[in-house]
Order: sequence, then structure tokens, then C-alpha cells
Amino acid sequence: MSINVNRSVSDQFYRYKMPRLVAKVEGKGNGIKTVIVNMVDVAKALNRPPTYPTKFFGCELGAQTQFDTKNDRYIVNGSHEANKLQDMLDGFIHKFVLCPECDNPETDLHVNPKKQTIGNSCKACGYRGMLDTRHKLCTFILKNPPENDSGSVKKEKEKKNRKKDKENGSSGGEAGNHNDIDAPDAVNDDDDDEDWAEETTEEAQRRRMEEISEHAKGLTLTEDLEKSLEERVNIFYNFVKEKKDSGAIESADKEILAEAERLDVKAMGPLILSELLFDENIREQIKKYKRHFLRFCHNNKKAQKYLLGGFECLVKLHQTQLLPRVPIILKDLYDADLLEEDVILAWAEKVSKKYVSKELAKEIHAKAEPFVKWLKEAEEESEGSEEDDEDDNVEVVYSSSARELKMETTKPEKSDNEKEDIDIDAI
Repeated sequence: MSINVNRSVSDQFYRYKMPRLVAKVEGKGNGIKTVIVNMVDVAKALNRPPTYPTKFFGCELGAQTQFDTKNDRYIVNGSHEANKLQDMLDGFIHKFVLCPECDNPETDLHVNPKKQTIGNSCKACGYRGMLDTRHKLCTFILKNPPENDSGSVKKEKEKKNRKKDKENGSSGGEAGNHNDIDAPDAVNDDDDDEDWAEETTEEAQRRRMEEISEHAKGLTLTEDLEKSLEERVNIFYNFVKEKKDSGAIESADKEILAEAERLDVKAMGPLILSELLFDENIREQIKKYKRHFLRFCHNNKKAQKYLLGGFECLVKLHQTQLLPRVPIILKDLYDADLLEEDVILAWAEKVSKKYVSKELAKEIHAKAEPFVKWLKEAEEESEGSEEDDEDDNVEVVYSSSARELKMETTKPEKSDNEKEDIDIDAI
């Protein structure tokens, strides 16, 4: 079945077609591998050597590749689904096949191993530019230029051969005809080198970087998953910090979550967000950034534990201002649905020195005790009210002068239409 070379084009009459990629998994255990059955046909439709897309898969997946050109077997180590490889092939096409100007796949690569550059020219619109050679595949292309363009080495040999022919006085037959045809090409080759050199300006490089598709960028970033947890956390930290410094943080909650999921550090997200978005004015900031934290903490107890760790770190940084306000801040986090009751009670049971010193952790837990006590008694009262409707109601009262939570037992006035409530709004 044929599909569009540029799959972002949905036109069924699109003239540039290629076969759908066919993959076959062979072997078992450590010897398992994926053979791309029709790589030769796919590569022919793209006007690229079959080794290029195969090696691209290897670079993106962090896997070894094997080429058996005599038997047309192109292999990527490991087990990989055809659909996954097809999506990955889109990245190769956008970066190494489609023209940046007209998006047509009528391009040729021009490799210059001496200058370590890869030129790109389009036969459809006349575009000429340079590829960004930072992708790992470019190293392979520089060492293995296309057969129809072996770079400056081939050009130098042709020039030397023509020079020898002239010195030997070859002027007739095939040699003469060859010289007649190739002489203008030799001039064009010199011009080409000059054109490629002109495209290395900062402006040209900036323009080319802007023209790299978002899809290709996303594919190259998948290499981040191969990095250590510490490196991935640092990448996420820098991403959030950039959003904050640029003033785009308030509307970037979805982007931040997506980046954390891409880097597989979602549970640790609240720890990073606490460091970057909270300070001594945390009570106001909880309201401001509630949506950001909810995306991580909703129904995610592990993320909530990291949020408590971030809170402890924040208290350490602003100990004078925040230590006396620990219970009220915990209640703010609880009211905002960022912390669940059982997570807070589990945290209160054990003092940990994971984020702060044991001495400070004990102080934080001691300050939190009134709120923890209220949670426990409120839970007991809630359970007891189901068994005995005449039990006393527990009400939490906050004294701004004392700056701490107190427990009071009161006799509320009951009405026929109202049930007994726990008044926590006074905090």
C-alpha cells in the first residue's frame, strides 16, 4: 500500500508516494532484531540510500544497525513495531528529504567531507541551503556520501582526470565528448562550493533552525530518555525556569506537564515547581498556581509526597517567615486538593531527613501537629456521627494572634433541615 511521502499532506492525489514500511521481528532474547523488509523500495521513493533511514532509526532508538546490501537486508537491533518505525521515518523525511522552502521531496544531498558540510538543493523550487549537522546521522552521511554525489573527493578526481586528458592531447572520440560535456560542470562545481560557503552565515543558520519541523525536533529530543534521572530532572527544571523567566508560566501548565511526562519525571514535578514557583508568599501562590500543581498531584500520591518534600525545602529557605505558619499552609494545600488526608497523616507519622535536617524536620512536624490532630479528630468525628447523631460537633478555630490551630468542642444549634458540619472555613 502506498502512502504520501509527506504524511502531513492528506491529499489522496499527492504525487509523491512511497510504500508503507514493512518490519519483521526475528530472533529471541539478546539476539532479537527487526528486519525492515522493503527498505530498498522505501529509500528509492525518497531518493536516499537505504542505509540512511536505517541508521536514523538506530540513532533515535539508541540501537545498533546492520546493513547487508548484497541481500537487501537492513536491520535494527531489538523489537520494534512497524507503526513506530513509520512515525519515526516521518522525522527522517522532514529533516533529510523535504525541501525547507516548498516541502517537496525533490531534493539532493551534496556532501563535502573536507569542509564537513552537507548541502541540500531542491529540483522543484531551486532552493539551496545547508543541513544542520548536529544530528548523529550527519556523521554517518559525511562518512558515507550518496553514490550520486561523493563530495569534493570525487570532484577532485574528475578535475585531475580532465587535466590529464588535456595534457595528453585527448580530443577525439569519447574522451573529447566527455570533456566537452563536463567542462561547464567543472565551473558549476566551483560555483557550488562558493554558494555552499555563503550559506554558513549566522543568518542562514538561524533561518534553517527555524525551518526544522516541530515533529523532527520532538524525535531528536527522545534521546533525553536515555539520560540519567538527575539529567532529566535538570532538563525539566530548566524548562520550567525558562517559562517563568519569559513570563509565560501562568498559561504553560499543560506544556509543563507534557514535558514532565516526556522526560518521565511526572511524580517529581511538584518538587521542582515548589522550588521555582513558591517563596515566603506561598499562601497567595498556592491559589495562583493551583492548576499547575493539580495536573501533577490529582490522584497521584507519589507526587503529593514530593510536594510535601518541596514544602519542607521551602520552610528551610524561609524558616523565619514560614515555620510558624506550617499548619495553616498545610491546610491551604489540603483545601486546594493538592494533598490528600491519608498522605498528610502518613507523612506526619515519620520524621524524615530526606529533604532537610532531622532537627528542622522535627520542628516542622511539631508545628504541623495541631493541623494533623484536627485531621484525625475530624475523621473520627465524621465516623462517629454516622453511628451517633447526637455526638458533639468538632469545630476548628484559628486565632490570628496565636497563629496556630486550636481544637474546640461546641454545641451547635441544630435545625430540622441541616446536618452537623465541620466548620473549617474559619481557618
